[in-house]
Amino acid sequence: MSALEPRDTDVAPTAAPAAAPPAPTGGGSVLDRAHRALSIGIVSVVLLIAFEATAVGTAMPVAARELDGVSLYAFAFSAYFTTSLFGMVLAGQWSDWSGPLAPLAVGMSCFAAGLLLSGTAGAMWMFILGRAVQGFGGGLVIVALYVVISRAYEEHLRPAMMAAIAAGWVVPSVVGPLAAGTITEQLGWRWVFVGIPVLVVFPLALALPAIRRTASGPADPGAPVPGWDARRIRLALGISLGAALLQYAGQELRWLSLLPAAAGAALLVPAVRGLLPRGTYRAARGLPSVILLRGVAAGSFIAAESFVPLMLVTQRGLSPTLAGFSLAVGGLTWAFGSWVQSRPRTEPYRERLVAGSMVLVALSILAAPSVLIEAVPVWVVAVAWAFGCFGMGIAIASTSVLLLKLSTPEETGANSAALQISDGLSNVLLLAAGGAAFAALGGGAVGHAVDGAAAGAGAGGGAHPAAFAAVFVPMAVVAAAGAWVATRLRSGRIPSP
Repeated sequence: MSALEPRDTDVAPTAAPAAAPPAPTGGGSVLDRAHRALSIGIVSVVLLIAFEATAVGTAMPVAARELDGVSLYAFAFSAYFTTSLFGMVLAGQWSDWSGPLAPLAVGMSCFAAGLLLSGTAGAMWMFILGRAVQGFGGGLVIVALYVVISRAYEEHLRPAMMAAIAAGWVVPSVVGPLAAGTITEQLGWRWVFVGIPVLVVFPLALALPAIRRTASGPADPGAPVPGWDARRIRLALGISLGAALLQYAGQELRWLSLLPAAAGAALLVPAVRGLLPRGTYRAARGLPSVILLRGVAAGSFIAAESFVPLMLVTQRGLSPTLAGFSLAVGGLTWAFGSWVQSRPRTEPYRERLVAGSMVLVALSILAAPSVLIEAVPVWVVAVAWAFGCFGMGIAIASTSVLLLKLSTPEETGANSAALQISDGLSNVLLLAAGGAAFAALGGGAVGHAVDGAAAGAGAGGGAHPAAFAAVFVPMAVVAAAGAWVATRLRSGRIPSP
């Protein structure tokens, strides 16, 4: 990607990056002349990522069955988040050093390469490797976008930009499951993966020139260009490897698995302590609680959502298209929740609004496995998830807004990386825990029912409802804990580690 200059060598880069242009000062809208091209470019990138997320989730149950990997189902999701952790830290340093342009371009390229690798995989482990490459790219992209927003948009425009990003999920959430389900049933699941990379060209062509004009270069062109912090890179490697070992141990469920579990914890704990602000895991007021809440909200909801299509296909006999489409309305309500938090009149009540949203998320997760009871109609999941996504729209956008508000320009990259690390790490750990519980209670035996065309309503000779309940109920408890964390968001800024 580029040569890394360890900070402790005191060696300056051979060529200083181009000076960053001043942030736009005119206009009061994300679509005014100063911001229009950049806003459209950012939303285009988000549209691609959103379509991938919704489409891949729909195709995943069929891919896992055909690759004989239903017992490794959680790995297909957690591999993405595991490698994204390293990408996030790297992107934070890279963006603070030379601007967000390069990490965004490289991240999108890796994202496309990972999709191709998964789409051509002949075995489940190769499929998971593709997801890992894709996750690394996704980690680079998400942090780079946060840095772009912090540099190119005035503070009063950032909530509206976060709402615009959430709105970018609406069309993919509605169209993605239907398109992916149809493609999976008519052409095969591989086309869901190999067809997306061609869409990378448009958002890159639109976003990169606008970023070069408005947000390239170091945060402070007049200050000395910092080198790379080699210690943070080592910690990033430690957190990724530690998370991967814990995930592996959780899936194997043997006494020998205690060895990789112990090694993973030994790597993970010091890495987390070094990369997140002090006080994060005791919910210290201010920035630490903002970062903790992001992990609690994202981890509990995504871990539960990952199993919804599989539950509907194997336990209630839905086709992959209908199973994925049951989550589609959530894209609309997520965007609506993000819009609600962006209104100026809600700002004084942000803390209480976020706390209430986390209660809503917990209730939606708890309601979803009620469809394991045959008498409960399957549309209950769609309704519950719509309310849960509304709460998530408020919580996720609010943590992003607060993170940028509590960060100085030169800290934005590192603090954005910390926020995304909390998000990604909680996804890995909670998916590992949920996957272990799912496998321990016989979840791997549901593979023969994944073929939606043959499953039939109520299919389930090999069904294991308890395996799904063991995923959803603990995640609802974690989400409920987020309501308490939300009461500790207000405080002064705490410097990044």
